[in-house]
Amino acid sequence: MSILNRRRFLAISAAALAVPSGAAASVARWTGYALGGPVSMQLAGVAQADADPIFAMVEAELDRLEDIFSLYRDKSELSRLNRFGTLGDPSAELLHVLSACASLNAASDGQFDPTVQPLWLAIANEADDNAIEAAKAVVGWSNVGFDAHQVSLPKGGALTLNGIAQGAVTDRIAALLRGQGLRDVLVDMGEIAALGQGPNGPWSIGVAKTDGTLVHRLTASDRAIATSVPTAMEIGGTQGHILSPTGGTPLQALVSVSAPTAMIADGLSTALCLVDDAAGARIVAAFPDAKIEVMTSV
Repeated sequence: MSILNRRRFLAISAAALAVPSGAAASVARWTGYALGGPVSMQLAGVAQADADPIFAMVEAELDRLEDIFSLYRDKSELSRLNRFGTLGDPSAELLHVLSACASLNAASDGQFDPTVQPLWLAIANEADDNAIEAAKAVVGWSNVGFDAHQVSLPKGGALTLNGIAQGAVTDRIAALLRGQGLRDVLVDMGEIAALGQGPNGPWSIGVAKTDGTLVHRLTASDRAIATSVPTAMEIGGTQGHILSPTGGTPLQALVSVSAPTAMIADGLSTALCLVDDAAGARIVAAFPDAKIEVMTSV
């Protein structure tokens, strides 16, 4: 299973399930497959035939973005970075995400740390204690260097952008749709971006547990929502798939965050799984207009 696949499991089973409220109206719909799982869009007030050329543009953009962020495309920027330890001429999109990672890492006192990838793999592969300790030794965001010319990792290091890339892709697709003059849109690329309104008012979004139990409902307009459930997938037998830099156990069972961008909502929902309620409130306060929607302790 790819690293992005395990985040996609959350998007299907536990994250926001979004539907327009009220009776059906004119809504063009699209479903596809990207980033390791199903993705979808709804365009309110648009006929399906008129929307089809726009959906084709979205498919092409998703393919381009997977060539940056995918861990299961060997030639993607992220895969090449992890394989060789350096990447020259990184794309603007990758640098944008890495900059956000730095902000989230600082705000969370290091709990949000994409360099956990070697540790994740060691635990998932049920490696021995020596291999796990060796993996821990290369974890640490301070070991990552990046600028407009190059991204570099320590020897043996690797990144997973699983806790933020889907949000970034969601934002990019939302921006593409705005560029086509669309204002009433619901985008689900693993995280949710609700633009404008649905056919009957603000978009209605539900947050559910992995068993489908609804735990929260909100309405959203020009806002993004992301949800994380550490135990939705287990690695190495019993370890939840969201890891602290030391491999520590998550403190939260479910976290849902809304924010102006899906990238920040995504990163915050990941980071907050690893901290207590007080720390979670402090971390979110560092990001303007971000809000904890649900935070359920283990």
